[in-house]
This record gives sequence, structure tokens and C-alpha cells, in this order.
Amino acid sequence: MLRTRIITALIIAAVLIPAIFFLDRAAWSLLTGLITAIAAWEFARLAAFRVAAQFAFGGLVGVLTLGATWFLPAERLDVLGEGAMLLSVIFWLAVVPFWLRARWQGVAGWKMALVGLVVLLPTWVALIALRERAPAWLFAALLFVALADIAAYFFGRAFGRRKLAPNISPGKTWEGAWGAMLTVTALAIGAQLAFGQADAKRLVLLLIVMPLLTLVSIAGDLFESMLKRQVGLKDSSQLLPGHGGVLDRIDSHTAALPLIALLLGWLG
Repeated sequence: MLRTRIITALIIAAVLIPAIFFLDRAAWSLLTGLITAIAAWEFARLAAFRVAAQFAFGGLVGVLTLGATWFLPAERLDVLGEGAMLLSVIFWLAVVPFWLRARWQGVAGWKMALVGLVVLLPTWVALIALRERAPAWLFAALLFVALADIAAYFFGRAFGRRKLAPNISPGKTWEGAWGAMLTVTALAIGAQLAFGQADAKRLVLLLIVMPLLTLVSIAGDLFESMLKRQVGLKDSSQLLPGHGGVLDRIDSHTAALPLIALLLGWLG
């Protein structure tokens, strides 16, 4: 199992990393649009859509990303995208915490389809916006979310005592969450010191922003875990051997990337 997981991860990295740095905007938009469409199909499975509706929802998201790529001028897409990402941030900061606490199960049908659009389309926009700022920024954002997840796992295994959300994801602990916040904040500050950009204002900002981003990324993971638990699925699909589905790999990114893209735009 571990070997399969590592091989799959290496294949994903071998495809994704060159794409981040070398594809043009249109090709990158189409590639990430395809990934988003697959994630939409998986989201529809977790939302208990009927089989035909699952494929229809994935197709709808694919058509929306394809249409935006080909028919919207880049400037118009950037403006609409900022609004979509702001809606995403409101959803993750103001709605999801209450949703997780109450474990709502009554949301279905077209309402759940709207939730899927709010979760996935802003993520697609953020993937484009971060790469337009600089491919290295997108790579750093993806790496940040991955490191937060890894740190939470290891701190949880080593020190975990208090369950973070026992009815949703029994393996997650508060100690893991605090460890993830500490790790990514320390790494961000260390990077600033290494590049000689560590003025007081920037360091204070990192002390505020990095823990917030970590918590939001954890919320993305918990939200997908809740949906899987409600429909009795272990993984969103079996498309990625050893990893489950696409949505299983990007659940934390759906929450964190729009917020990262907006903060970089607002704060420079």
C-alpha cells in the first residue's frame, strides 16, 4: 500500500510540477479545469447524487471551466474570479465551522450542487491566479498545504490526546492542528529570514496569517471527511491508487488556495 502510494505521488509530481512552470495560461487552465471537473464528479458522489447526476455535475463544471478559458478575456476572468474567491472565503470562514459543528445532513439536490460550485470553481480560479502572480507562488502555496497536512499527522501521532472532531475524523487532534500551525509559521518566518525580507511588519503578518491558513486547510479536510462519513464512503473515488480520489488530495486546497490568492492580491 505504501509503495503504491509513493509511486502514485511521484507520477503526480512528475506531471504537475513541469506543468506549473512550463505550460502557458490556456493549457494550464484546461489541465486544471479537467482536474476540477473530475473533483466535481467525486463531490457529486459524496453529495449522494444519482449516477447520471454525478456525471452531469462533473460535465457542468468542465463546461464552465472550458468556456471561461476560451470565451472570457483574461482580465474579465480575473475580476469574476476575485468575486468567486471572496465567496469561497466567506463560505469557509463563516459557514463551514457551523456546518461541521452541527453536521448538517439536510442539504441535498440543487443546494448541494451550489455548494460544490462554491467549493470547486474558486479553487480553479485560485490555481490560475497564483500561477499568474508567479509559478513559484503557486508551488509554494501547494507545498504549504501539503506540509500543514504532514505536520498535523506527525504531531498528532506523537502528541495527540484531545480529539479535534471525533465524530467526523477520529484521527485528527488539537495537538496535530497546533503542531501544523507552528510548523508552517516557523517555515514561513525562516524563509523570510533566509531571503532577507524579515521586517517587523512582515513577521507580525505571518504570525497572524499562517495559523489562520492552516486552520482553514484543516476545515477543508474535515468538510470532505464529513461528507464521506455521511454517505459511508472511505474515499471520494479510486482514481489515484493508494490515495483515493482527486478530491481526497485537494480537499485542504479547496479551502486554503482561494484565501491565499486573495491575501497575496490584497497585501502584495
